[in-house]
Amino acid sequence: MKKITILGSTGSIGTQALEVIRDNPTIFKVSVLSALKNSELLIQQAKEFKPEVVVICDESQYLHVKEALSSFDIKVLAGEEALSEVATYPQSDIVLTALMGSVGLKPTISAIKAGKNIALANKETLVVAGEYITQLAAAHQVKILPVDSEHSAIFQCLVGEEQNEIEKIYLTASGGPFLGRDQDFLSTVKKEQALKHPNWVMGAKITIDSASLMNKGLEVIEAKWLFNLDVDQIDVIVHPQSIIHSLVQFTDGSMKAQMGVPDMKLPIQYALNYPDRLKNNFKRFNFLDYPSFSFQKADMKTFRNLDLAFTSIRKGGNMPCILNAANEIVVEAFLKDKIGFLQMSDVIEQCMEEINFIEKPQLSDYLETDKHSRILAAELVTKSKV
Repeated sequence: MKKITILGSTGSIGTQALEVIRDNPTIFKVSVLSALKNSELLIQQAKEFKPEVVVICDESQYLHVKEALSSFDIKVLAGEEALSEVATYPQSDIVLTALMGSVGLKPTISAIKAGKNIALANKETLVVAGEYITQLAAAHQVKILPVDSEHSAIFQCLVGEEQNEIEKIYLTASGGPFLGRDQDFLSTVKKEQALKHPNWVMGAKITIDSASLMNKGLEVIEAKWLFNLDVDQIDVIVHPQSIIHSLVQFTDGSMKAQMGVPDMKLPIQYALNYPDRLKNNFKRFNFLDYPSFSFQKADMKTFRNLDLAFTSIRKGGNMPCILNAANEIVVEAFLKDKIGFLQMSDVIEQCMEEINFIEKPQLSDYLETDKHSRILAAELVTKSKV
């Protein structure tokens, strides 16, 4: 039986992971659950799955969680630092990092140092410190198993191809709710429009990132480190149907794609039970439901966040860290109606221009860069006019 730690169990990925575990009670056992603020759902999950430990990051809710679980043999911890502690939990076999944002960096590092394989749904970890994380994983002989649908697709296409060289990979993008729209339209959109993704059901932050194509930019950076690629070996192609999840092109020109209906439970299940596939009752793809597929070039002039992401990873160093930190601030501001949709790119770009560039950062440099980028981005949001 595989014992699972889920960091971020109340979010979209975490709840779907628990669905997979619920459907496979003889294969998976939950060891640790954690939530940032949603104590009620965390309590509900803990009562059902009976982990050994739970973490509520919001310390003000510690007593509430502890009291609610007092009749269960479950240890309750609080605070963000506790995430790094439980990431090393010796009874766990694999750590699913489903936290949103750069908060996932420290616990992922702790888990790797403890020799835990990582099911990675927290792309920001590799965006912020990809070189450091991949080197650390190699040193500790830890597998990083991608959970993002696009990276899982590439990972699945590469099974059995270890001896063959990659020429290029194509990350597919749905285009989000604003596919084909121009900047005049985007200048007036509100969060309610941006949160209506045509194909995927996700959390608010990643849905906004998808609408702005920043999510695809972050995935480009993540793919570079996951698959040890040059930036010029990565391309983004818009595929509105979201059936082909990504493609690999080999040096002989042959291409492999992974396909299926949009459902995050499949890549979650694959990562948790790798290298074996599990039988399930997920919805199956039917070609007759999709008589045609369409593809188009990503519009990086209109959706500048994707271009900024490519710029950041070409520059390297701490630049992707700046990009990510600024983006987290502006997305939060957009969700609170404090900044316009197009202004998010303006703030990110200004942070990339003004924060000190470090060519070869250490871990402490990444942490300082993250902090200073957030401060500057917040100041720029305050000065902006919606």
